[in-house]
Amino acid sequence: MTAIDVDKNWQLLINGEWIDPAEGTYDVIDPATTQVVGHAPEASVEQALDAAAAARAAATVWKKTPPAERAEMIDRLADEVAARCADWVPTVQAETGALQRITETLQVGGPAVDRFRYYAKPIDLDESLAPVPVEKGPLGPAGLMSARVKLQPVGVVAAITPYNFPITNVAGKIAPALAAGCTTVIKPAPQDPLGIFLLGEAVAAAGFPAGVVNIVNGAGPEVPAALVETKDVDMISFTGSSPVGSRIMENGAKTMKRLLMELGGKGAAIVTDDADIGAAAQAIATVWGFHSGQICTAPTRVIAHHDVYDQLVETLKTFSGFMAIGDPKDPGTIVGPVITELHRDRVEAFIKAGTDAGATLVCGGERPDFGGYYVAPTLLADCTPDMHVVREEAFGPVIVVMSCDDDDQAVSLANDSDYGLYSYVFSGDTNRAYRIAQQLETGNVGLNVIQPHMEAPFGGFKMSGVGRDRGKWGIEAYSEIQSINWIG
Repeated sequence: MTAIDVDKNWQLLINGEWIDPAEGTYDVIDPATTQVVGHAPEASVEQALDAAAAARAAATVWKKTPPAERAEMIDRLADEVAARCADWVPTVQAETGALQRITETLQVGGPAVDRFRYYAKPIDLDESLAPVPVEKGPLGPAGLMSARVKLQPVGVVAAITPYNFPITNVAGKIAPALAAGCTTVIKPAPQDPLGIFLLGEAVAAAGFPAGVVNIVNGAGPEVPAALVETKDVDMISFTGSSPVGSRIMENGAKTMKRLLMELGGKGAAIVTDDADIGAAAQAIATVWGFHSGQICTAPTRVIAHHDVYDQLVETLKTFSGFMAIGDPKDPGTIVGPVITELHRDRVEAFIKAGTDAGATLVCGGERPDFGGYYVAPTLLADCTPDMHVVREEAFGPVIVVMSCDDDDQAVSLANDSDYGLYSYVFSGDTNRAYRIAQQLETGNVGLNVIQPHMEAPFGGFKMSGVGRDRGKWGIEAYSEIQSINWIG
């Protein structure tokens, strides 16, 4: 494991070359200590457009590269990431503020390697349709009409990624895109981009042709806006907030951009009157403080049957007592900092808005005094559907709890949201849980479990996004469907 080199000269990756940023650098801050841990390169709009043009120039050759050869390069990239990730831990841990064990296992370790390995396997989704007899007519002779449905690469993909799991998220975007035959321009989140440039070093070592993978960065909106608007980019793959997603959809419409967007969430966790309350509370608490609540699939909106409401609230309060707050490098820490001072202030404003609206502060709400950007795990009870803290995503360690009288009301409350990414049902009756799940307006539902199936399609309803990725759906997401027809 190497130490952090604060003075490292980070560069942009454009057309296979490491290029100095035209707009200088800006400081990357450790959210746990507020210390500078690196100086991120700041690309110009012209450099972003250069990266898109390089990806466009490389697209024809990469598309024609046999899938087996593309897969071999993706597999080599997995090898490079696996060999290097231990050395990446100090930098990625410091810039994300993630716990040491989370950094080692989820930020730079297994998930990214696994995603590259998965898409290094052959996945043939082409399909032949059964011949259909046609009569002679004005459009042609009689015969058997046959068709082959093929997936063609969408072209150049701009991957605009979030700050919570930067390397893992990028791997989930570029692995299927590269496997499908697309070229890419990566725009990392400005808060913690350094790990993505480390990934770029692995890309270079894996031997990808120039222009197939490019990385540009910027602290402001200019660089991603240029990628959204240029004709050299065919598709935007974005993970982030719903308002930004809406702007991407609006601006990308000018060039008919294909879109894959995983946006905000306000996950509902329905707890029925026959649920195992201890198990349900433990599952909810597992994600409550996980990465300081900076996870879009968290069940932050708990809807509990009135018969178990008080018991659930009290059990969650008990679990909060085990959520040690502190230094992310301390093995005993459960909850570290949120990403920035601005985000901490935003989460605190959500909590205050909840209590001002009449919610009961069961625990948390205070600012831990650790010198960084910390928010204590906060539980708000007696909430109502109209409250801002219930309707909007805090993206921090904040859980709100509402009461319901029956399953129908639970479903109604769960669906009373602009979001629909991931929800949960906790019940002692699996059939009952399954019936409830089918009524939920959300792209994913967990039944008595928090952990997702990593090859199941992932994405959201409503304001939570457009499209699906993971598994075979990842290849489809970065492809256009082409039908080839003939009479034989």
